[in-house]
Amino acid sequence: MGEIMIKKDEIILSCDDISKSYENGNSRTNVLKHVSIEIKNESVNLIYGKSGSGKTTLLNIIGGLEHFDKGDLIINGKSTKEFTDSNWDSYRNTTVGFIFKNYNLIPHLSILENVKMAVSLSDLSKQEIQEKSIEALNKVGIKDYMKKTSEYLSKDEMQR
Repeated sequence: MGEIMIKKDEIILSCDDISKSYENGNSRTNVLKHVSIEIKNESVNLIYGKSGSGKTTLLNIIGGLEHFDKGDLIINGKSTKEFTDSNWDSYRNTTVGFIFKNYNLIPHLSILENVKMAVSLSDLSKQEIQEKSIEALNKVGIKDYMKKTSEYLSKDEMQR
């Protein structure tokens, strides 16, 4: 995948009239109804609402973890309506990142091995995976812990 050049204030993602519902038994619960947003490059955005209002569902749709029922998710000007599983995998591996409440670190693996496992989902060589993983640990300030297991990290460090 080639590098995409995006100008400041250019729309990088938009939800166009997104709706999502879940089936529970004999009824359907509408979680998102006609949601439209635009996210611009180098912007800070806030999604807020009451518990159960659909914030996590919206973020899961934006992150490619869930699919919408109606509307369109447009990423860098490209509709996702016809995305294949492979397109979604590529999007999740190269474009979007997630920080979960649970750190999902494998306790018996080193910090470096945990990061390498995530990076290995990309189409990089073993050497590139090693380099990218070390670079990522360096960027978040925990390179010194790369050979240790997660028990040596604070909660903040685990999240990084």
